[in-house]
Amino acid sequence: MSSAVPDKTITLGQLGAVYGVKGWLKVNSYTENPEDIFSYNPWTVGKGKLWQNIKIIEWRRHNKGLIVKLEGLDVREKAQLLTGLDIVVEPEQLPELEAGEYYWRDLVGLTVVNQKGYNMGVVKSLLETGSNDVLVVQANHNDAFGMSERLIPMVEQQVIQSVDLTNKVITVDWDADF
Repeated sequence: MSSAVPDKTITLGQLGAVYGVKGWLKVNSYTENPEDIFSYNPWTVGKGKLWQNIKIIEWRRHNKGLIVKLEGLDVREKAQLLTGLDIVVEPEQLPELEAGEYYWRDLVGLTVVNQKGYNMGVVKSLLETGSNDVLVVQANHNDAFGMSERLIPMVEQQVIQSVDLTNKVITVDWDADF
């Protein structure tokens, strides 16, 4: 294994349990389309300070999941050493998005302001709910409405009025006391 991976990497998935005796591993993909994880080759895998690049030899669907054959892993015992390791990429490796589309990582840390100019706080994270994504906004410590956190639906044009990545501001049509 090689040196530490920079802090800016994006985790795309994780290597799961060993499958069979010939070195195949299950893959837990976090990409929107699970098979997209295989478009990044080689993978950078590891945990903590130990990381390595490893080439994908072959992959396939198996039942409801995915399995992968990685270079140099021909026996179950070798593959078992990689179970639980994260699969990461550099931000530059992600595809360019269409105008008006954003990676979640681009929204974390942006200030959320409603149409009346009230600073509602900073995006701490996002949640996937099935119907729409939700901004988890950490309210300012002196919030006038006593809020510590707000959940704001990520519904373009109805709630989300604009996303300005340059100025790091999301403008919303949302009441500050909600």
